[in-house]
Amino acid sequence: MQSGKKRVLVVDDDPDILEFLQAMLEDAGYEVAITEKGDYLEQIEKHTLPDVIILDMLISGKDGREIARYLKSQEHTRAIPIIMISAHPSAERAARACGADDFLAKPFDMDDLLAKVASHM
Repeated sequence: MQSGKKRVLVVDDDPDILEFLQAMLEDAGYEVAITEKGDYLEQIEKHTLPDVIILDMLISGKDGREIARYLKSQEHTRAIPIIMISAHPSAERAARACGADDFLAKPFDMDDLLAKVASHM
């Protein structure tokens, strides 16, 4: 992730969602990194920080809420906006409680996601 484009990191354990979001965000002009592993977020180097993180609430083996809390507790990542996504529409309160800056329930409209990403850039 080393160009002048705005960078988005997508973390979800569903490869189809990752592929779809990567294609849609790249078509919208963003540089996109994807990962199925929440552990990746804890190893983000300062020089590769994304401008926005789209984070699934429930990732295999990891709780997205714990990841969000961790990122918001670290000096070099706390300012990165996190858009949490979940298949549970009632999860918005939990997402906000753990530090997420925004929330979208799955399935979501791509225009809504693009508007949220743009609003946090």
